Amino acid sequence: MSAQPSSAAGGTGTSPDTAHPEHAKGVAAGLHMIATPIGAARDITLRALDLLAGADVLVAEDTRSLRRLMQMHGVAVGERPLLAYHDHNGPRMRPRLMAALAEGRSVVYASEAGTPLVADPGFQLVRAALAEGHPVHAAPGPSAVLAALVVSGMPSDRFCFMGFPPAQGGPRRRFLAEAAAIPATIILYESPHRVHRLLAELVESFGKERSAALCRELTKRFEEVVRLPLGELAAVISGRDLKGEIVLVIDRMDPAQQSAEDLQPALEDALRTAMESRPLKEAVDEVTRAMGLRRRDVYQLALQLKDAT
Repeated sequence: MSAQPSSAAGGTGTSPDTAHPEHAKGVAAGLHMIATPIGAARDITLRALDLLAGADVLVAEDTRSLRRLMQMHGVAVGERPLLAYHDHNGPRMRPRLMAALAEGRSVVYASEAGTPLVADPGFQLVRAALAEGHPVHAAPGPSAVLAALVVSGMPSDRFCFMGFPPAQGGPRRRFLAEAAAIPATIILYESPHRVHRLLAELVESFGKERSAALCRELTKRFEEVVRLPLGELAAVISGRDLKGEIVLVIDRMDPAQQSAEDLQPALEDALRTAMESRPLKEAVDEVTRAMGLRRRDVYQLALQLKDAT
């Protein structure tokens, strides 16, 4: 993102207190989404600390984590409510939080680690606040997605964060086929218990030569980044009992190196999905564009799949 032009007075002509009212006494009414450290506690921003110190109501995906973080930085909860908001209690908690916003209070929501709404339950909270006409603000900060992208060495001009793959069956195969066809760097989350299985599936769907980086425990004491082609990465990680948070960053395929044979499993899944809702020629055109393959190869495979049904 390019820098904004400076005014004669310095900056854009908007003072910090005007741009972010939390610099003044108290915090402006509305919902404030703050990012919290993914590892190193000192990664929290000064603005996030201002919001935590001045908000009327504190909300967290994990109240224990937020309380510890505030204690580390000398920010007292005091008599203010510190409420839990997560996947299991969202429908019950949202009306209470909407009521606080309707009373003109400032509400701060903190994810357990990283930026709210990125693999986080805050989405419905933001939607509810916007639907009722309340201001919603973001205080940018730590993000495992961006941290992994930076250290991976993969192209960053176009990337797609796809979160956690589905756990089972058909949805998982379709998910990986879709990911393989996207002409961008792919970023995935995965649990340490399923990452070996995922790497084997990625080799099949993306091809063993696709460059990748496995990023583990980012910003923490045992941070590790392994950068290898998917086939080698799967072999190196095989047998290791990995622990901690894992982000996988996978390079886009070089169109000059792509062939229908290399991407056969992903191509078949992509064609089947496209042919479910489109005529054969339209499905072929769509998959050809998405995967950067020769149309003749894709068309021949589509005919084979059609004849087999």
